[in-house]
Amino acid sequence: MEVLSGTSSFFNSVIVLNACCAIGHITIVNANVNLEFFNETMQPQEDKNALFNRLIQSCIRGKREAQYQLYNLLSGKMFAVCLRYSNDRESAEDILQEGFVKVFQNMEKFRGEGSFEGWVRRIFVNTAVEHFRKNTKMMPVVSLDAVTYGLEYEAPHHNLDLEDLMKFIQTLSPGYRTVFNLYVIEGYSHKEIGEMLKISEGTSKSQLARARYLLQRMIVDANQIAKPNVAAQ
Repeated sequence: MEVLSGTSSFFNSVIVLNACCAIGHITIVNANVNLEFFNETMQPQEDKNALFNRLIQSCIRGKREAQYQLYNLLSGKMFAVCLRYSNDRESAEDILQEGFVKVFQNMEKFRGEGSFEGWVRRIFVNTAVEHFRKNTKMMPVVSLDAVTYGLEYEAPHHNLDLEDLMKFIQTLSPGYRTVFNLYVIEGYSHKEIGEMLKISEGTSKSQLARARYLLQRMIVDANQIAKPNVAAQ
């Protein structure tokens, strides 16, 4: 499948981060959904669910136009997911292509239980995890106490924008970043993450603890750099 151009306009998201450190789970709300394409694709009196149902049935019958429409509707969101698990854009594009191949090959398995977008997202997350396991060696197993000893977590106030926060997350090592994404953004438990990555629950917890600490330090350092600039104005 050829990767279609023009996906970059979809990447803006609103991320409720709470400074990345006093972590529960992050909620990501995609602000730039391709509403114009939705409106153009919908038939009269058709809502979003009906549109997806129609396209799903057409894709199952092998209709390329339906595949193209579904790609245009979801590629932006899914590419944003791929980027969060990748070291570079090229790797994210590989995951995007492989993910959509899996979506189209397994379309008949969607039973309408839950949202179709959620089903597609899980395929992309699993595809990204498979790439991670093939290309990355997890950090050595260490105890959670050894990682967190002496680390104080607090939620520093910050004036950073979304782009800066996402850049911080991307600078984490692949192991830290993957566990952080799976736990904080996707909402998986440490037990589920352990099963997905073939690691222990304790290793998942230690990876998250270290990621939290590193992100906190990045935010604190960025705030300290920004203060002189604000004072000079």
